[in-house]
Amino acid sequence: MPTAVDHLRAAGLRVTAQRGAVLDVLSEASGDHLTAAAVAGLVRERLGDVSTQAIYDCLDALTRAGLASRIEPAGQPARFEARVGDNHHHLVCRSCGVVRDVDCAVGAAPCLSPAEDHGFTLETAEITYWGLCPRCAAEEQYPTTGRTVL
Repeated sequence: MPTAVDHLRAAGLRVTAQRGAVLDVLSEASGDHLTAAAVAGLVRERLGDVSTQAIYDCLDALTRAGLASRIEPAGQPARFEARVGDNHHHLVCRSCGVVRDVDCAVGAAPCLSPAEDHGFTLETAEITYWGLCPRCAAEEQYPTTGRTVL
């Protein structure tokens, strides 16, 4: 099984401890979509003191190289994941912000075709489904925290 170092080299990136640790953290997140702050905390547990800017630089380099993807749910911080290249989409809970992957219904990129492509060569489609996760839906049906349910 290829290591982070193998993936970095294959992508033509310089191998650094920080890049390797960031890629490992994203790969080990197993479906979680981590904020830069969460990535930083996990990388610091492995390497000790790493600057926030170094984390952002690593995430940017990995995203540009196609080793990580960045999603930006409206009103939330950017999230990062190591699942790339399969044109999957996301479910986002509008209450707690949890993000889950969902496979493309068609299975091939792009899985949706616009009414007009304006001459673009389409590669992918980003779909974000918004709703309530099961936990939040249950809380809204039976609120226990005293918040108002609309």
